[in-house]
Amino acid sequence: MATETWQQARTAVVDLWRRALPQRADTIEAELVEVREEVQSARQTGDDDVEQGLAEDWQRRLMRLLRQDPGLATELQRVLDDVLTPSLSASDEERVRSIVMNATASGSSRVYQAARDIHVTES
Repeated sequence: MATETWQQARTAVVDLWRRALPQRADTIEAELVEVREEVQSARQTGDDDVEQGLAEDWQRRLMRLLRQDPGLATELQRVLDDVLTPSLSASDEERVRSIVMNATASGSSRVYQAARDIHVTES
């Protein structure tokens, strides 16, 4: 990410934490700086697995944040739409999709859902 875009993205994500868990905001900011360096290193060496792992880690962090403060969902969506997604390269932006999966189980039934490696072709 370009420096200005990176600053905007980092500030937006830290602000989410500042609203929900202000005591963690400074730590999150430092971790974002660290993960940016790790992503850049992974990209230089072509290590897609490391980059994917880092992305999954931050997805889990954001999910936990939303569980703690569901009211942040609208703000997170705004950050994704207005700050993070526009900062992606054209090829990365192409891969970003919104997936909504709903299921209802009753009695002793179980529901298993997976959304990994989905490829959608539009006609």
